[in-house]
This record gives sequence, structure tokens and C-alpha cells, in this order.
Amino acid sequence: MPDNQAIPEAILEVVEPDGKRSQARITESPFLIGRASGNHLELADRHISRRSTAVIYAEGTFRVEDQGQRDGLFLNGRKVGVSSLREGDVISFGVDECVLLIFHRRKAQEKLPQVLSRLEQASALAPGTRDLRQLSLLLEATTLLNSYLSPQEVLGEMLDHALTLTDADRGLLLEATPGPGWRPLVTRHRKGLAFPMEDSAPSQTAIKRAIEERRSIIEEDTILADSSLRNAPSIVNQQLRSVVVVPLYGSPRFDPIEATRPKPAEELLGILYLDSRRASAFTQLARQILDALTAEAASVLERTRLLEMERKRQRLQQELEIGREIQQGLLPKAIKQFSFLELAGVSRPCFAVGGDYFDLKELTPDRVAFVIADVSGKGLGAALVTSLLQGSFVSGTPAQEPCQLFTHVNRFMCERSETTRFATAFLGLVDHLGHLEFINAGHHSPLLIRQGKVESPFVAECLPLGIFADADFTLSSASLRIGDTLILFTDGVTDALNIRNEQFGLERLLKAASANATASVQDLQTALVTAIDEFTHGAEQADDITLLILRYQTGESS
Repeated sequence: MPDNQAIPEAILEVVEPDGKRSQARITESPFLIGRASGNHLELADRHISRRSTAVIYAEGTFRVEDQGQRDGLFLNGRKVGVSSLREGDVISFGVDECVLLIFHRRKAQEKLPQVLSRLEQASALAPGTRDLRQLSLLLEATTLLNSYLSPQEVLGEMLDHALTLTDADRGLLLEATPGPGWRPLVTRHRKGLAFPMEDSAPSQTAIKRAIEERRSIIEEDTILADSSLRNAPSIVNQQLRSVVVVPLYGSPRFDPIEATRPKPAEELLGILYLDSRRASAFTQLARQILDALTAEAASVLERTRLLEMERKRQRLQQELEIGREIQQGLLPKAIKQFSFLELAGVSRPCFAVGGDYFDLKELTPDRVAFVIADVSGKGLGAALVTSLLQGSFVSGTPAQEPCQLFTHVNRFMCERSETTRFATAFLGLVDHLGHLEFINAGHHSPLLIRQGKVESPFVAECLPLGIFADADFTLSSASLRIGDTLILFTDGVTDALNIRNEQFGLERLLKAASANATASVQDLQTALVTAIDEFTHGAEQADDITLLILRYQTGESS
């Protein structure tokens, strides 16, 4: 590689067998690693070959290459010849009790190196050596919370510190799941290498006891433990002598509606689990430091979970917005007026997408089909069924075979849908002479305003769509007079709730329609929507609100 080619910021974190850590910046390519002088990173470890390894930067990627390491080169526990490097990859050299290298692509921030260095020097000279060592680990772990590492890497570092602190052989960090069981987040051997979760077999007896008793379980020697733990299969089969299980709890969620009730218990986020085939002993300070580490781990887990929830919420919101745009695109962009009909319509979903739908279709210059539908439920699921109804209405032939169209859609919903959603619908066909044919499949009867009086004469004679595959649909008929007005609506209108949890109801809708019976259809629609809004002021909209208004205004052909 040309000498003048810039190398991105990258470091190798050097982890000594005793746990000490240092950093080496990768400044050249190839960056040579070995025991002999002349290497860019010189490692004074007898297990490292004189010329062992090289890190090479080319074509925007770092890779590690075996240059003659006698025991082989390993990346994340797997033997490699050449392999690309990713953030957090662990390079090892084929033997235990040997130095490890951890690759970091980003520049490391300072982690109190002077303080830690002084603490390490003091621990080697002064009494209380192990306590000072443990204290330095705690300080280092705490600073990681504000470091360049990702939450996953922070948890990995903390697990490493917990292993060093307890002198355990292996450790696991498990996250609680909504159902039974645990999701492994981090696994570590004492030397910092990960291992497959299926090989772990943690003591379920110890974990169950820690959860039931809501406390840490620290067994320094299982031979001295009670029989239930001493004779547990995982303890016996793996010859475990010491076990540590620390539940990680987060703050309970605050719900203002439930604020007057007793406070809920802290939420279980996960488990820190450590074990060893050797008996161990902890000083009081060691236990305090372990508690501090696990408290910080719980904090990281909780923040990570909240961040993930926010990301999911944002993704869902984006998907809902896309769905809303698509669904709004299915509604008539502008309601066409006909010589014998005056029309108005509005649909207002309670979420980004809803389950209400209305449409109009010109069959001939003298005949118009119209439909209104209400799918059970709300959100994306209801919107998908709504789209099915819209596609069927647009592509179907309601003029010639409206009953056959409903039969087809109903059978499709019953046989293909994996949900229990159903839909009520009202389909009408009206011509310039006022002849009305309709199918009411479980929907509210449209209101009929005739000579200032409001009635509900078009009662449902058929079942809703999507309940029984063999349901029958019949076509009914009526005659409209000049000036007759039809108000079609979904149950979001009558079921609209106010702050006292009272429904708007059919009687209020009849009253508002009667008070504005002589208004234009547009003004009538505005008056109805205003009446609903005034009634529900201050309350959250609980269902989709849809209105379609038609007024027959002449008996002459167009």
C-alpha cells in the first residue's frame, strides 16, 4: 500500500493475561505484530511468534493475516488465515494464558488512564492489593458508560470485569423475554472469548431461586450449599463449585391512570450469571463492587431497551404514515357531482390508518354506485381488509351482479383471512329516476331526510362480510323523491365518546341532521362533524369517523 494513503482511526486493545489493558494505534499497513523487535506492536509474551500477525488496510477494509504464528491465529475463537475485522473482534493466538487483542475501528476516548495506572501501581505495593485492583476495575467499568463503546460492548466489558473480580471461569448476561426463557446478550470465558449459548447450561436452580427471592445468589462453595442446589443436575454434571446469580432490575413504568394504586415492583430486565469449577471467596468490598457493576449493567440494559422501543415506535410510525398515505389515496380525491345527485363525504381515521372506507363509481351517465364499509378493529390489519374491499368495488361489476360481488368478497374473506376480522357494508345503486337498489350487510341503516323528517328505513337484511362463507346476500329496492337526502355513516360516529365516557349516539345524530335538513350537503356534513367534535371535545378519538351524504335532486335524465 502506498505510504501516503490515509489509514482510518483504528486501535488494538491489548489485554494481558492478568487483565491489564493498553492500547496501540494502527498507524501503518501492514501493521506487524510479534515478539521480536522491529514489529509495530511488540508483545513480550513467549506464546507469540517472533513475526506473528499483520493487520492490513486495503480497499476501505481492515483485515488480519497469519504471518507465522506457531499455534495458529484465531478470530473470535475460530482459526483463520486471513479475515476481515469488525468492531469488537477478538484476536487470540491459540493458547491459554496468552495476550488477547481487541480491534476497534473508532478512536477510543480517554478512560482515566492515569488514575487506573496509579491504582495498578499502588495495588502492587500497598496492602489491600486485591481491593485496590477491584476498585480500579469498578472505575474503569463506570467510565465505559460514557465511552465510545456501544451498549453491547459495554455489557461485554462489564462481564469481563465481573469475571476478573470473581475469578470465575465463565459468565453470561441474559435478557428477560416477554415469554418464558432468556435471550443471551453476552457470553464470556475468563480470557474474554465468547462461547455458544447452547454450551452454557447455567444452573436453572440458582437462577430460579434468585428470581423468586429477588436477591443475589452468591455460593462460594456449592459443597456447603443446601441439598437442592448442591444436588442440582447442572451443578453435579459440570462439577461447579461456585455460582453467582445477580438479577438485574429496572425502574417500574409510571402510568398516570394507575398512579393511585400501589407501586409495582421493579421490572426484571435480565440476569448476570457466573460460575466456576473452583471454590471462591469474596471480601465485603468485592460484593459491594459486584453490586455496583450489576447496577450499572441494569442501567445500560434499561437504556438500551428504551432506545430499541423508541426505534421500533419510530419505524412503526413511519410504516403507519406510509399506510395512511396509501389508504387516503384509495378514497375519492374529489367527489364528482352528477346532474341528479349532490354529494359530500369525509373519512377521519383515529390512528394513522383506519378500517373505514367509502367510494363512488359512475356506472353510466344516468347511474351511480356508492358504498360505505366499516372493518372491525383499527390500524394496519383493518386497513388491509379495507384495501381488499376497495379493490373489489373498483374492479367488480356492481351494476350487473351486486349480490355475486358480495358473495365473492365474503367467501374470500372467510377462506383467505388468517384473522377474525369482519366488515359491515352498505352498497347502493341509484339512477336518474330515483330508483335505488341496495344491499345492507350488517351496516347501520342510512338516515333518510324527507321533507324535514329523519328516518332509518334501510335496515340490515344480510350478515356482515367475513363471518360465514356460505352467507346469502339479497338486493332490496326503494324509490327516492326529489330533495331526499341519504346520510351514510360508520359506528365511529354514533360510538364517539366524550370525556365522561358517554356515546354521541343515534339520537344526537338524528337531532343534528334534523336541525340542518335544508342545508346543502356540504354544510350538512360540516354541521354533523362539528356536532361530534363539540360533544367529544377534550376526549381522544376512539374510532374512525366516516360520513357519505347523497341528495337526489332531479328526476330528469342527464
